[in-house]
Formats: sequence, structure tokens, C-alpha cells
Amino acid sequence: MDVSVIIVSWNVWEWLAPCLASVDEALGALKGEIIVVDNASTDGTPERVREAFPEVRLLINPVNRGFPAANNQGMAIARGRYFFLLNPDTRVLDQALESLVAFADEHAEAGVVGPQLLNPDGTVQSSRRRFPTFWTALFESTWWQPYAPPGILQRYYVLDRPDDETQEVDWVTGAAMLVRREAVEQVGPMDEGFFMYAEEMDWCRRMRAAGWKVFYHPQAKVIHYGGRSSDQVPAVQHLAFQRSKIRYFRKHHGPIAAAALRVFLIGQYLWQIGVEGSKAAVGHKRAMRWERIQIYRRVVRGLIMDK
Repeated sequence: MDVSVIIVSWNVWEWLAPCLASVDEALGALKGEIIVVDNASTDGTPERVREAFPEVRLLINPVNRGFPAANNQGMAIARGRYFFLLNPDTRVLDQALESLVAFADEHAEAGVVGPQLLNPDGTVQSSRRRFPTFWTALFESTWWQPYAPPGILQRYYVLDRPDDETQEVDWVTGAAMLVRREAVEQVGPMDEGFFMYAEEMDWCRRMRAAGWKVFYHPQAKVIHYGGRSSDQVPAVQHLAFQRSKIRYFRKHHGPIAAAALRVFLIGQYLWQIGVEGSKAAVGHKRAMRWERIQIYRRVVRGLIMDK
């Protein structure tokens, strides 16, 4: 079998259904299978998958095990030469899967190949990265991002290279990525210590350390709508993102870097709580400000208690 498409879902049936339909069409001449791992959805996803897509192999978790663990479950039963890890809030275009598999077949050194991700309006969505430095972590996805010194984020987002050029990169985002079975067998599955976020960065780093290459292949295109699962629980989303960032830096940069990053992030959220509280005090959108304060307080507690 050529490829096993693995999709992790959590309460996103309205996005999963068109995603599955697009995958079925995109397989083309490839011999493939589709595996859905459902993380305890409450919107009827498992029953709907069985009814509308009976050919799909379905795994149902009684609790939300997170993105890496669920993908590992899918890979454990997959039969393909390649694993195509795909978010449910995507639509695979044209012959994207055939293009990715053909590229990987022609490049035996490729452990991971990422397609070009597109926004719903057809513009290119950033999906290739260089590994972050400590300075990157202080600015990327924080309130200080608009004030980052020139070059730090441009380098991280690979803005110095054209979007339409096939190229070797440090890592690709996990919304859509083709992974060679042999690479996984050598390096191991995703680190389940990550609940979501940064797991693909860690995985690609381990792949590269083992001698495999990671490629961005823009001839294959996938529309990514983005955040349809995580947006449902903003406090969990914030906390998972920051915990993953700290875990990544602890693994690859050491405990001192991780501790310094934790202190910085806690300070960021405390500062933002103060900003939101000041705005609420003068009567500016108090309900919204109070909701944000509650979210940020939960994140601060989580980061303080986390080990």
C-alpha cells in the first residue's frame, strides 16, 4: 500500500466530512487507506463517519489523548509505505497526494515532505520553518511579536526564500505532512509528552539528527482553514502552546533556557492581565476583558504548577 492518511478529530464533523471527501478524490491512482482517530468527540463524529464513510478505519478514544498520541495510534495500525498526517480542517487539492508520494519516491533521503498550505482565499499560508532560537521564542506568538528586531522572525518563517520553490527546510507544520515509514521506524513516533503544538518541530528535528531530510514541496497544495479544534477551548489552547514551547526548549536547549522561557511567559501573561484589567476598569468591553483575564489566569496557574 502506498499511503495511509491519518486524521485526528475532535468535535469538527462539519470540517472532517469535506476533508475526507477531498482525500478520497486526491488518492487518485495511489493505493491508500484513510484512518480517523477520534479524540472523544461529543458531536457524533464516530457515528457519522461510520455512516457516511464506511471505508474509513476508525479508532475511538474515550478521552482526548492529544494530537501526537492519537497520530501515533493511527500510525501503529497503518499499512502504507508513507503516512500522511492531515488536520481535519483541510481540503486536499488536485493530485497533491500523488505529487508528494512521487517526490518522496524520487528522494530516498526524504523523511518528511510538506505540501504548500493555502488560506481559504488562495493565498499562501506559512508552513515551513527554521528551528527557533531562544530569541525567536521570546517574540514569536507573544505580545512582543510586532516589536521583534529585524531578521529574527523573517529567518524563522523562511521569508528569504520563494514560496514556489521546492526546498529543504528544518521543519514543516503538522497540518499536512507526508512521513516515510522507515524514518518513523528509525526515529520513533511523535513525543506524546506534547499534547498539541511543537510536536512536529521536535519530530522533524529528531529526523534530521538521524540523517533524514525534510522538504517543502509546493507543487502539492492543501487548503488549511486553521484552528477549528483548538479554538473551541482558548484557555487550553494557550496553555498547551506555551507548555509545548517550554518542553521543546528543555529537550533541545537545556533546563536553563526552559526555565528562563517559563519566567518570561508568566511575566507576559501577568502583564496582559494588568492591561485587560485596566481597560475593564474604565468600562471598555468589560465582559470580553473579564473573559480574557480568566483565560490568562488559568494559563499562569498552569505554567507555575507545570514541572
